[in-house]
Amino acid sequence: MQVPLSVCSEKCPAGTRQVLQRGKPVCCYDCLRCAEGEISNSTDSTTCVRCHPEFWSNARRDACVRKKAEFLSNKEIMGALLTAASLFGTGITNVVALIFFRYRHTPIVRANNSELSFLLLFSLTLCFLCSLTFIGRPTQWSCMLRHTAFGITFVLCISCVLGKTLVVLMAFQASLPGSNDEMVWACTAETQRSVFHLIQVMICVLWLTIAPPFPLKNFRQSKDKIILECALGSALGFWAVLGYIGVLALFCFILAFLARKLPNNFNEAKFITFSMLIFCAVWITFIPAYISSPGKFSVAVEIFAILASSFGLLFCIFFPKCYLILLKPENNTKKNIMAKGAQK
Repeated sequence: MQVPLSVCSEKCPAGTRQVLQRGKPVCCYDCLRCAEGEISNSTDSTTCVRCHPEFWSNARRDACVRKKAEFLSNKEIMGALLTAASLFGTGITNVVALIFFRYRHTPIVRANNSELSFLLLFSLTLCFLCSLTFIGRPTQWSCMLRHTAFGITFVLCISCVLGKTLVVLMAFQASLPGSNDEMVWACTAETQRSVFHLIQVMICVLWLTIAPPFPLKNFRQSKDKIILECALGSALGFWAVLGYIGVLALFCFILAFLARKLPNNFNEAKFITFSMLIFCAVWITFIPAYISSPGKFSVAVEIFAILASSFGLLFCIFFPKCYLILLKPENNTKKNIMAKGAQK
């Protein structure tokens, strides 16, 4: 004797589940497609099974496939462009350093404290290179390195700019009748640079000791992708590092702004003022852009801010001097530099 077959409903294929029709026999049901992220791999299944967080359902809803991992890579266009910009900035900085070394005995280089200039160029090189740590698959070490390297190198950079501003003030003070404070100013600038740098190092050490950044798989931001990112560990540590750079940059900007009207033969403060204005504008814009950008785009925004502010410092402070050294060598004389103030 044959078992009678239901004529109410056909078999439900894989990728669907049975839903009983209200008021009809149990052999009558509808076949409902499994929801996204769920599968059924057998016919006449009564339930759909949710995929593991690292997997997602395929188009037929009958198998789970591994989600694609997303992070900023140098193999994609955006990552490749940012990598190229970082390397280009490093190369340009080294070219400027070579120009300054080649003409280190000329008045324009000596008048602007060649030691501080080389230290600033070295710190700018580190700033360009530290952006590369943000590109690639996040690991424990890269997550710990990227923000701390960024924080320490930028404070070194800003402290050098601040030192150059103090040199401008020192030079003007030393030119006044009866002034003999040149050594005091020099020691003060050196000490302040060391103290400013040490404070940032201590902030970074505390951050890495108490709650360091770590790699994180973000399943919430995208349903069919795994966003690989660096969790901050301590948001307070990150904003302390960034906030300290901001305070130092603001202080440097105010000091350079006040010194901008000194006689023209001590006019480097004007270039420093403009460079710090660009620096502050970039990082003020960075905060809302960073908070609102999803996934790898927040990393790209941070890299862009690092590169833009580094290029701003490089172009504003060093390019006018390179122009004078290479294209106007007849003006690169002590007599000409010292005469600018008298002509005003």
